[in-house]
Formats: sequence, structure tokens, C-alpha cells
Amino acid sequence: MTMSLKQSVAKALLDIGAVGFSPEAPITFKSGIRSPIYVDNRILIYFPQPWRLVIEGFKSLIASRGLAQEVIAGVAVGGVPHSAALAFVTGKPSVFIRKESKSHGKTQRIEGGNVNSKHILLIEDLVTTGGSSLSAVDALTAAGARVTDVLAIISYGFDEAAAAFDHAGLRLHALTDFAAVLEQARQTGMLDDGQIAIIKRWFDNPHDWNNETT
Repeated sequence: MTMSLKQSVAKALLDIGAVGFSPEAPITFKSGIRSPIYVDNRILIYFPQPWRLVIEGFKSLIASRGLAQEVIAGVAVGGVPHSAALAFVTGKPSVFIRKESKSHGKTQRIEGGNVNSKHILLIEDLVTTGGSSLSAVDALTAAGARVTDVLAIISYGFDEAAAAFDHAGLRLHALTDFAAVLEQARQTGMLDDGQIAIIKRWFDNPHDWNNETT
């Protein structure tokens, strides 16, 4: 049976170790959320075939969903290699958005070119709470750009992120999700039923979750 794009990307991320699990020893996000799952999509650029799958997947989503774009932008740092590669293969201009303005030189957040009056497609490697995406959109909007869509490799699917994107008038398009990741992990024996149950409980309440209650 042929895998869907969502399943193929989920499997690729697991195969290269971009997604891993630590239900017995949770990690802590910058936001303070404790998590039994970690994601490091920055290693994708070391693996040409999975990376090609991601870039081709982005192209497929753009075509199938009719996503308008004059310039492709990446959120620093994780989104930048993917936005640059996608811009290269689609023949579009590329820019990237710093987390904050430089303290020297032109003291600008947006690097690469002028985005005024341009329709921007924003690329993220991962969406957690959506804060970095929304900050980048604010910078682009302040520079006169229009942003309606964000592409991500994977999203945690948090309600607060969905609400924030809705409030900002943004549509999020992710290549895969954690339902697909967990199913692939179960099929390959990477996780057992007990570990999957722990992780699913975390998704039900990530802010207050505590694996010691399992």
C-alpha cells in the first residue's frame, strides 16, 4: 500500500531521529511545557532524501491548495534552509526573518530583500504555540507585506496555536502531524501501547501533564 504524504514525512522524521520520545524523562520547552516528545528538524539538511521529500511535499501543498506567494520567507533559524530550498526549486525570491532586529548594521529583522506590497508564504520547521510564526508575521506586516498562509513540516496541534493563527487571520498547513508519527512509531515498535497512552494524555493537557500520574 502506498503511503500518503503525511505518513511518508512522519516515517522520514522518525527514521532520521528528527522526532524522538522520552515519556519517562520529559524535556522542557522554552514556554515551560514539559513534553514526552522532542523534535529537531534542523538535522533534516544532513539527510538529502528525507529533505527532498519535505521540499517536494511543500511544493505539493502549494499546488493542491492554491497557496499564493510572491516571496518565500523562513523563520530563523529552523525554517531558513527549507524556505531557501523551496524558493530555489520554485524560482521565487527568498527572505528570512530574524528572531529580533540586529543591534548593528541596518538593524533589520528581514534579510534578503524588499517585501513591501508582496504576498509572502512563511515557512516554519515546527509549530508549537505559534509564537515565532506570529512574531515573524508581525515583522513582515510592519514592512508592508501580506501574509495569509504558513507552511510547517509538523505542528503539535495545540488549541492555543490554532486560536492564535485564527485570530491573526492565518492558515496553517503542516506536512504531517503527531497522530501520523505515533502510528508509525507503533507500527515499527518504537513505542509500546503504554508509552503511546502516556503521550496521548500529554496531548490532552500539555500544560498540566505529569507523567508521574501514569
